[in-house]
Amino acid sequence: MNRVAFQGINGAYSEEALRQYFGNEADGLPCNSFQDLFSAVENQTADFALLPIENAVAGAVNQSYELLVEHDLTIYAEVVLRVRHNLMSLPGTPMKDIQRVRSHPQALAQCQRYLGRHGLISEPAFDTAGSARDLAANPEAGVAVIASALAAELYNLEILDQGIEDFPFNFTRFFLLSYQKAPRAQKNKTSIVFATSHTPGVLYECLGEFAKRSINLSKIESRPRLNKPWQYLFFVDFEGHAQDPKCEDALMGVLRRASFLKLLGSYQAVVTAEPNAENGGL
Repeated sequence: MNRVAFQGINGAYSEEALRQYFGNEADGLPCNSFQDLFSAVENQTADFALLPIENAVAGAVNQSYELLVEHDLTIYAEVVLRVRHNLMSLPGTPMKDIQRVRSHPQALAQCQRYLGRHGLISEPAFDTAGSARDLAANPEAGVAVIASALAAELYNLEILDQGIEDFPFNFTRFFLLSYQKAPRAQKNKTSIVFATSHTPGVLYECLGEFAKRSINLSKIESRPRLNKPWQYLFFVDFEGHAQDPKCEDALMGVLRRASFLKLLGSYQAVVTAEPNAENGGL
């Protein structure tokens, strides 16, 4: 059975993403930090690491991008999780008794309209699943937490309201990392990172290598280059496999112009379903 490292404790949204991809065919390995995810695979404690890379509401996870450059793991797959925030408390607690709500600051921010409508006081905590675990271990009257349905199940809390996030398009994208290369799929996506010199037009020329071959870019993200002030790395996702002839040609064109280029991986592309009216869609 595959061993998969994820950040957080049992019941974290990362563990939900793990179960979404593997079902019951993997053992989760909770880790304290993103750095620990990479270390777990590198020292063979885990076969895969599940790394959050961006959220559709909050944006990029900056540390994740930095670690992708520093380490040599390959993107084996992408996993897109529809994040559903749930309000939960001790079994038998009526909604009218809830006064305070604890969770990770980002989860609280993503539910601020709901909390405001119900006159609930936000109390930031270290993480979502940890808030659930701590409430179960140290019961407090009038307190609820925001966490995953999995956390409610694991820590025997009662869900008072489901899907309380303000925006229905709250998705988090994860990279499943490994030393293994992903098998070629029918529809592939490739991720790279590169840097250029401060030369007029060179970034335009690099991106033009894809445009002139009709290769669609699905994401571009710029990040400061560590230890090189005012220089930037460009993270690009494009449709296709790195070994497709036209993609190979485009990458060679970028390589001729870039001062640095790293292939992060080619993997099966995931199509994100649009939220519908039943889920509160726009």
